[in-house]
Amino acid sequence: MADRPIELTAGAVPIDGPPIGDFLALLKPRVMSLVVFTAVTGLVLAPGAIHPVLAAIAVLCVAVGAGAAGAINMWYERDIDAAMARTRGRPLPAGRMKPGDALGFGSVLAVGSVSVMALAVNWTAAALLALTIAFYVFVYTIWLKRRTPQNIVIGGAAGAFPPMIGWAAVTGDVGLGGIALFALIFMWTPPHFWALSLYRSGDYAAAGVPMLPVVSGGDETKRQILLYSILLVPVSLLPSFLGVTGLVYAAVAAAMSVAFLVLAWQLWRAEDHAGAPRLFGFSILYLFVLFATMIVERVIPGPV
Repeated sequence: MADRPIELTAGAVPIDGPPIGDFLALLKPRVMSLVVFTAVTGLVLAPGAIHPVLAAIAVLCVAVGAGAAGAINMWYERDIDAAMARTRGRPLPAGRMKPGDALGFGSVLAVGSVSVMALAVNWTAAALLALTIAFYVFVYTIWLKRRTPQNIVIGGAAGAFPPMIGWAAVTGDVGLGGIALFALIFMWTPPHFWALSLYRSGDYAAAGVPMLPVVSGGDETKRQILLYSILLVPVSLLPSFLGVTGLVYAAVAAAMSVAFLVLAWQLWRAEDHAGAPRLFGFSILYLFVLFATMIVERVIPGPV
């Protein structure tokens, strides 16, 4: 009998497993890139020295740990992802991967990244990495996201830990400088994410996720965005106040924070939500510019 091609029904997982690209998608590469960038900043700003090989291992562990958290998050939220237009093409809701494969993949990466960090770098950095993964998975994903509109405020701490991990990789402790970097990302996260949720509120409503615009409406969300944007201004200057960064960073942070505040003010004053995508886009640029300035100011000698 002649061999016939195996036909797959829609959403079926191929018998030889999902492609490598789907495993990479589980790692949330865009989120991972931001995590790695902020971790490198903490590593560069920390007082003291670290061997380049150990620095590379620390950064790799942070990247793998972030990817592990993303994979486990996608495993747990596959039902939510299936209901949202922005995420229904991901490997699990699209049926290209079995849930157990995603959970196993994420779990192995989580244990491996923390173990290597502990053995190769130091136990403080490893403990912070473990805390970051656990906080994102258990506190944000499992506990908060489906229960409270404050999910992103508390859960946002998970995204603020990476620069502290980079700092601890060098110093073996947290330090006020690491805490200042944590505070900056922690205060930036709510207005950044609420700007996204404003123009994606229909997706969150369809998925039953109690994001602030769904529960409290657009006006309250815009008010909260403005409030956090005001608080972000002094927090952005905290690294310079503590002596971690210099005058160049202070000037850039002040200018960018004022621009952030102006966009938040315009959004709050507007009758519609048309300014939300602009604020969301600027918020990404804002964090990149601030952390890039920190690195440049530290790496380049001279007046900078």
